[in-house]
Amino acid sequence: MESAGHPVNPQGRSPTPRRYISVDPARRALLFINVRSGGGKAQRAKLADIARSRGIEPVTLARGDGLEASIREVVPGADAVGVAGGDGSLAPVASVAAARRIPFVCVPAGTRNHFARDVGLAPNDFVGALDAFGAALERTIDLGFVNGRPFLNNVSLGIYGDAVRRAGYRDAKLRTLLETARDEIRGAGPAPADLHLADDRGRQYRSPALVLVSNNPYAFERPPGRGARPTLDGGRLGIVLIDAPGGPLHRAGRAWSARSLTVEANATLPAGVDGETAMLTPPLHFTIQRRALRVRIAPRHAPRPGSLGHEPAA
Repeated sequence: MESAGHPVNPQGRSPTPRRYISVDPARRALLFINVRSGGGKAQRAKLADIARSRGIEPVTLARGDGLEASIREVVPGADAVGVAGGDGSLAPVASVAAARRIPFVCVPAGTRNHFARDVGLAPNDFVGALDAFGAALERTIDLGFVNGRPFLNNVSLGIYGDAVRRAGYRDAKLRTLLETARDEIRGAGPAPADLHLADDRGRQYRSPALVLVSNNPYAFERPPGRGARPTLDGGRLGIVLIDAPGGPLHRAGRAWSARSLTVEANATLPAGVDGETAMLTPPLHFTIQRRALRVRIAPRHAPRPGSLGHEPAA
């Protein structure tokens, strides 16, 4: 059962950060483990055994069609569910957790762990992240959707969408992305997808080099702290667009936010959804569901004053 949030801990410990409430330990906790994420780091650390020793039931996460249906079959009766894996492993479980209003725990066992950073976790402390199943802090965050498919971080179209389909992307993401961009600039790569959209000013764009739609905007104007998004509950999509080479200089790139976005195209579009390759059928309808997901973190992972996840008292 959740306990009420208190601005000052009665035992004299640090105040509970704003937007968080203190919650009791989970009674029946499930941890889905993607044993392939991060080069198999969860398996090497025997994370399943560690979870069992803490009373957390481990479940191996298998990819394939019907994944969310399989997750829904396991989740009933749980009062907290988590995922140990990379960014691409999180959304299917988070979506089920959101639908059932069950708290979600991120255990960063991937390579980049972008979402973990944005909620304030130490990106390599995947064993310590299990503390969120004990006495913890909880808040609610937004969940993005593209044609009903959930995403926690972002959906990318254009260069990045092409890059995630390349064979070398999984092992060398940055190099593969740069090679894709180089091929596009030289005209050696595939032609830009024939997609079009309008920005918040009504300006039309056709066949841009890159479109990135994120669950809340990224902070480009300031050095990132522990994460790259200042907020995860603002209720707005972040949209970044970069025009194809040779486009007008005055509109080489734009960033804006919106509650929804539609992208039109004349064919199925390759995309990166939280870093995972996907083929999306147009038109693409992007929406955001505000404060849809309950997220638990360990108290020691609470945002510090001055970090992007921290808000000063009014």
